[in-house]
Amino acid sequence: MNHDAAAQQVLRTLVGRFGSQLVPPTVEELEATAKGLADLFGFTVDVEAIVLQARAQISHRMGEGVSLIGPDAAHDPNWLSHRAIEWKYSDSYLEFLRQDGWPPRVADSLGMVTRRLVGYLQDPEVEGSWDRRGLVIGHVQSGKTANYLGLVARAADAGYKFIVVVAGIHNNLRRQTQERVDEGFVGEVSDPARKEKLKAQTGTSKIGVGLVDPDHQRPVALTSTADDFKKAVANSLRGGLEDWSKPVIVVIKKNRSTLVALNKWLEDFNRMPGQKQIANIPMLFIDDEADNASINTNKPELKPTTTNRLIRNLLGLFRKSCYVGYTATPFANIFINPEAYDEESRKDLFPEHFIHCLDAPSNYFGAERLFLEDESKARHVSAIDDCETIIPLKHAKTHEFAELPPSLKKAIRSYLLARVIRTARGQGAKHCSMLINVSRFVDVQSEVDRQVTVYLDELRNAILANAGMPANIALKNAHLASIRSTFETEKYDSTGVDWKTVQELLPDAIRSIITAVVNSKSPDGLNYADSSDRGEALNVIAIGGLSLSRGLTIEGLTISYMYRNTKMYDTLLQMGRWFGYRPGYEDLCRVWLAADSIGWYTHISEASEELRDRIKEMNRSGATPRTFGLMVESHPDSLTVTAMNKMRAAETRTVSVSYDGKLVETYVLSSKIEPHEANIELFRNLHDRLLDEHAGQKVEGGERPSSRVWRGIPADIVNDFLADFQVHSLSAERVMSARKYLSLIKDRFPVWDIAFVSLKNADGESCSTSLGNFQMVHQTRSAGTSENKLKEIDGGLFVTNNQRVAGTGDESAGLSKNEMEAALEVATSRKRSKWTDRDTRHVSVRGAPLLMLHLIDLENPLEVHGKKSLLSGAPAIGLSFPATGDFSTVEYVLNRVMVNQLESERFDSADEEDDYDRDDVMSDSEDLT
Repeated sequence: MNHDAAAQQVLRTLVGRFGSQLVPPTVEELEATAKGLADLFGFTVDVEAIVLQARAQISHRMGEGVSLIGPDAAHDPNWLSHRAIEWKYSDSYLEFLRQDGWPPRVADSLGMVTRRLVGYLQDPEVEGSWDRRGLVIGHVQSGKTANYLGLVARAADAGYKFIVVVAGIHNNLRRQTQERVDEGFVGEVSDPARKEKLKAQTGTSKIGVGLVDPDHQRPVALTSTADDFKKAVANSLRGGLEDWSKPVIVVIKKNRSTLVALNKWLEDFNRMPGQKQIANIPMLFIDDEADNASINTNKPELKPTTTNRLIRNLLGLFRKSCYVGYTATPFANIFINPEAYDEESRKDLFPEHFIHCLDAPSNYFGAERLFLEDESKARHVSAIDDCETIIPLKHAKTHEFAELPPSLKKAIRSYLLARVIRTARGQGAKHCSMLINVSRFVDVQSEVDRQVTVYLDELRNAILANAGMPANIALKNAHLASIRSTFETEKYDSTGVDWKTVQELLPDAIRSIITAVVNSKSPDGLNYADSSDRGEALNVIAIGGLSLSRGLTIEGLTISYMYRNTKMYDTLLQMGRWFGYRPGYEDLCRVWLAADSIGWYTHISEASEELRDRIKEMNRSGATPRTFGLMVESHPDSLTVTAMNKMRAAETRTVSVSYDGKLVETYVLSSKIEPHEANIELFRNLHDRLLDEHAGQKVEGGERPSSRVWRGIPADIVNDFLADFQVHSLSAERVMSARKYLSLIKDRFPVWDIAFVSLKNADGESCSTSLGNFQMVHQTRSAGTSENKLKEIDGGLFVTNNQRVAGTGDESAGLSKNEMEAALEVATSRKRSKWTDRDTRHVSVRGAPLLMLHLIDLENPLEVHGKKSLLSGAPAIGLSFPATGDFSTVEYVLNRVMVNQLESERFDSADEEDDYDRDDVMSDSEDLT
C-alpha cells in the first residue's frame, strides 16, 4: 500500500472511531490511536498531518435546516411514526457516506434531514388520488445530490415503487448523476466497459452501497451511464412497473426526446386499459436544477413550454405522485403561479406543500465565505484586467487570438503550484482540477485548449530541463522564475511548503496534467470515476462554457478562471463551480473573475444569504410557501432575477415591490456639480433642524463614533428631506417608491433614526465638509467599472461594482452596547461568527428604520498613475428598512433610463450557448406523438 493510501486508511479509521462522540477526542488520544494503527499495519505515515485532518473532520457539523409547510388536511405529517419501516437502503447509504470520508456528524444530520423530507411526502400506502409538490433549496456544490440520494433511499424504504431523477440538460451531467445513483442506491457499475475493467481489477462490479451491505437488494435501473431512457429502451420493455417487486429508478436528461419516450412507455405499458392514471405505483419525481428548463416561461394564454408540459404530463399519469425540485437558485420556482393549470387541468410545479432550506455543513466553502468575508475575498479572488483585448466579453464564434492573457497564464501556474503543494501534503492521490470558462462558443473553447496545451508544453520542457538543478541556476530560466514569482505573489510560500520541496515535485506534477474540453460536442467529458478505479488522481484543466456552468461537479477544483458576462442570479451562482468542499486545500484555491462579476457575486451572495435568513424568520412565524412566494416576488432584486426577455423595447414596466428588510441606496451619482451642491446644502439644513428641534435625541455613534446620530425622529422630517433630495434619474423611481413605502409603514414606525456617517479624520488627511459645528469626513469609494471602462449612464457614475454606498457596519451607527449584543445573538442564531448589516437591520435590534447620509469621494480605479478623483464630497443616502415579515408592497415603475440600462447590457444566456445539447429542441406546438 502506498503512502497516500495508508494515510487515508488511518484517517478513515480515526474519524470512524471518534467522529460520533459527543465529547471531541484530545490531540493525545488521536495521536496515540494513529501511531498504534500505523505500527499494527506497518504503515509509514505523517501522524501529525493525519491528526490535523482528523480533528477538522470530526469537528464539522451540519444543521437540519428550516421548512415552510403548506396547509393540507389530507396529509398526515406524522405518518412515519405510524409505520414500522426497515430503513435498509437508507442505512446502507449513510454508512457508505461515512466510509467515503464524510464527517460522521454531517452524515448523521443528512440522515435526519432526509427523514424529515420523506415525511413531507405522502404515505405511499395511503389509498386514493394524491400529489405533493415541494422544493429543497441548497447551496451551489453543497451536497444537494447527496441529499436527494438520501431522499431516494428513504422513499424506496417507505414504499415508493417508481423513482425518476431528472439530472439537468446535459449528457455529461446526466452521466455524472447516474454514477452517483449507481454508487449510492443501485450498488453496481452500470457502464459495461467500466464494469469489465473493474471486475478484472477487483473481482466484482459492485461499488458504493453494494460493497457496504453484502445483502443489498439491487433496485431495478432502467438507465446506465452509457444510455439514457430512449425510445428503443421503452420498446424493449414489454413489461411494466407492476412486474418488478423491487423499486425501479431512471436517471434521465431534461430534454424533449427522453421525456417523450418515458411518457409513452408509461402510457402504453403501465396504464390499465380505459384508465387515465397508473393506480397502484407511488411515484417520486426528483427534479435536479429545478429552476432550469422546468419552468413555464410562456404567457398564460399560450401552451406551457415543452419541458414543463412533459413533466406535468408525467406527474399526471400517476394517481400517487410527489414532485421535489432541488436548486440553489430558487427565485424562478417561487415565481410560478400557484393557481396555474394547463389545458388538461394539470397543476404547475409551484412547491405549494413544502419548501425546505438546507443548512450547509460547517466545512462548506461557499459564496458567503468567498465574497462577504473581506480577508478571504482578498486572499482568494483576483480581478481579470487583461482579457478584454484578447478574448473580449463580446466576441464572435470565429474569434481569433494569438496568445493567452497573462492573467490566465498566471492562473495556470497557480494550478501547477496547488497540485504540487497538495502532493506535499499527502493528497497526491486526490483529484485536482482547474476550470477555464471564457467563451460560449465551442470553436473558441477549442482554441483556448490548444493554446493552454502549448503553454503547458513550454512549462513542461522548462521544468524537466531545469528543476533538477540548484535553485540559483534553475531560476535563471524564465518559466521557472515565473513559477517562483507566482509562488510568492499568490502567497503559496505561507502554506507550510518551501520552494525547495516545490522545485523537487514540479516534474511529476507537470507530467500528470492534461486538458479537456467539456461541451456538448466532447464525447467523454471528465472521467473521474475511471481514474479512481485505477487508484489514480485526475489532474485536469477543464475548458468549456455552459457545460461547466450548471450542476456538473468538477472534483478537486482548485483554480478557476472565468471571464463571462451575466447578472442573472441563477446563471451567476451556477457558474460558481468553485463553491463546495476543499478539505485540506481551501487555502490553495484561487478565483479569477472580471471586476464586474466580483461586484455581482458580492451582491448575489448578500441577497442569497438574506433569502435564507428570511426563510428562518418566516419559519418562526408559521408562514407558508405561498407567503414566501409573495415575499420573493416583491423583492427589489426580482428585477434582475426575472428573465430579461420579458422587457419590451418600447415600454416601461410596473412591478410591486416591498422594501421590508431592505437597504435602498442612491448608488448612481451625477457627474454634474450642481445637484451635489444643492444636496450638501440640504444636509446642512437637516443637521441644523435636528440640532434646533431634537437636540436631546442626539446619541453617540456607537460602532461609528465619528458619526452624528439622532434617534426617534418623526417620519415626516425624513419624508420632507427625501422630497427635496436630488437624485440621478436611475434612482428617481426607486427613491419615490421608497417614500411611498415609508407612508405605508408610518403607523407602525412613526419615528426614524438618522445618521450622518462620518469617518475619523486622520490628522486632517481625509477630506471633510463643514455642517455647522460638525466636520463630516468623506468616505472614499471606487467608481464601478465594466469591460475596463467606467460604468456611466446618462451623466451618472456607478458607486462600486456591487453598487453599495454604505461601508461595512455603517448600519450599526448609533446602536447601544445592548443592541449590538442583540445583533450578535441574531448572527449566532443564523450561524454566523459575527454580526452583519443584515443582522442590525433586524427589527428586534434597532426597532426603527434608518436614514444614512454619506459624502462620497469617488475615485477612478482605472487610473494607472495614482487614483484620480472623479467627485469630491458627493452626497448619497441610504434607507435601511427593518425586517418585519409584513410584505406590504408599492408600485415601482421601471423608468426609461432603467429599461434602457437593462436592454443595453448584453447578458450570457443559456439559449445562446454554443455548447448546448441541441437535440433537445422541440417547438411548443408539438405534443407527445
